[in-house]
Amino acid sequence: MPISDHPDVEALISRLAGPLAPSAHEAFRRAAEDALAHVPCLGEGVAFRVLAVLQRAFFDPPDDLRAAWDIARAPRASKLKKAAPVGRDDCRAASRVRAHC
Repeated sequence: MPISDHPDVEALISRLAGPLAPSAHEAFRRAAEDALAHVPCLGEGVAFRVLAVLQRAFFDPPDDLRAAWDIARAPRASKLKKAAPVGRDDCRAASRVRAHC
């Protein structure tokens, strides 16, 4: 039975190809279809177990520079850092002080 007859397996292949580099998508899809063609009783669970191992072979982890690209940006301003601290001179603090006495 062709892979195209299993919509769940097609969606699984697309989902597992997502984190791969764009250049590896088509190669992964061909390898996945070939690997699943040799599975006698095809279902979503069996397909996942077969394809998870195959995906690791095609995955190219990002180097440290690519992985930290968004961490290197300047930190955003925080309202908590800008505002004055809440203390006894704040009208909201009066009820807290009376409640603890």
